[in-house]
Amino acid sequence: MPAVLLRSPVGLGRAAVAMLALVVAADLFAVWASLVMYDFSGDLMDGAVGEDVMRRADHADLLTTVAGTAQIVTMIASCVVFLCWFYRVRVNAEVFDPSRHSMKRGWAIGAWFTPVVNLWFPRRIMLEIWDASSPWDRPGPRGLVNAWWTLWIIAQVVGRAGSNTYSRSETAEELHWAATQTMVADVLDIAAAVLAVLVVLRLTRMQHEKALRGPVPTTA
Repeated sequence: MPAVLLRSPVGLGRAAVAMLALVVAADLFAVWASLVMYDFSGDLMDGAVGEDVMRRADHADLLTTVAGTAQIVTMIASCVVFLCWFYRVRVNAEVFDPSRHSMKRGWAIGAWFTPVVNLWFPRRIMLEIWDASSPWDRPGPRGLVNAWWTLWIIAQVVGRAGSNTYSRSETAEELHWAATQTMVADVLDIAAAVLAVLVVLRLTRMQHEKALRGPVPTTA
């Protein structure tokens, strides 16, 4: 493999945190849009009719479309920056401890886009980076990484289910249920994004501090 060089992850870490903050903002807007759709569909279930109902329907549909677009744009942008940071810390981790890694560097990017294995490979790579970046004298606890990955997977599953329900909705009851699902998915995604911010900040700090400490201490 090509030689590896230690490079600071601080700048990319800050950029990743900023983009994740935009994801949270888009998700908060999406929660509001889902609440509007939930309220409108609930009134529709109760038999509400008239021009006001049609106006509210158009408004709820517009909010849902705008929220979905904002989520897609912020997600793509944050993914690009996050993956740049992720690859940087993966290379750095190989400098700290080459023996920790079971997969080549390219998997730090490819694991996210490979079907099926993307359910666990990114977490596995993150944990290997985490362990290699921990202080020489003590391993870092893995709870934060596991909590982030668990919420991320659940949010994706619930979000996909809500999107499918919404696209197939033909009755007020189905629309009401779709709004509920998407709202839950967005709240979970917010929680996952907040945990991702904590992971980025913690791992970036661990690598920065470990680099400043220098090579592993040796005993005489």
